[in-house]
Amino acid sequence: MNPYNEQHHKIARFPINSAFVAGKMTKEIINNLPEQPGPVVVVCIGTDRSTGDSLGPLTGTLLSERRPRHLHVYGTLEEPVHAKNLEKYLALINKNHPDAFIIAVDACLGRVTSIGSIVIADGPLKPGAAMNKNLPETGNMHIAGIVNAGGMMEFLVLQTTRLNLVLKMARKLAEALKRVDRSLGVSHDQPGSQVKPLYYHQPTNESSRLV
Repeated sequence: MNPYNEQHHKIARFPINSAFVAGKMTKEIINNLPEQPGPVVVVCIGTDRSTGDSLGPLTGTLLSERRPRHLHVYGTLEEPVHAKNLEKYLALINKNHPDAFIIAVDACLGRVTSIGSIVIADGPLKPGAAMNKNLPETGNMHIAGIVNAGGMMEFLVLQTTRLNLVLKMARKLAEALKRVDRSLGVSHDQPGSQVKPLYYHQPTNESSRLV
């Protein structure tokens, strides 16, 4: 869980109830992938012990149930990736999938007007920032679901976030990521087919602000 900021140059925002949102997110994710991706890992961060922080493991579970062939998924309801084991899982990923491109998925807090939006951006996210936890930055790109408003009493806010919203966001994310998995299958099966290049930018020094 992190308070979302705009320290990244390339950001796309998708209200979860907008038309064709899964297809639009699929396109944006593919646009952020390397030209010729090697292993692609999806790290779904969070815990089902907190409703607001369960977006990651819910997404990981729903995506795993779709049996992706080309995405390696870490972080489910059964085996969550959270603050206490994140470093262990990152080391495991580095061992099992050297030079992998990592997509980090996490819930975040933002402005009231942005609740229910999913943000896709290049560069890593900072898990646990909303709870003042010092965790390693994660991902070559990231997907953040704004599940509630930030600014004060974050722990209580997370506990009182509606599961209906989180589940709706997780379903759309799992659908989009499964479509990405299919597109990777096409690029692997057809020699010469390429995924659009990643345009990576280092974070700027601008001050953080809520979405």
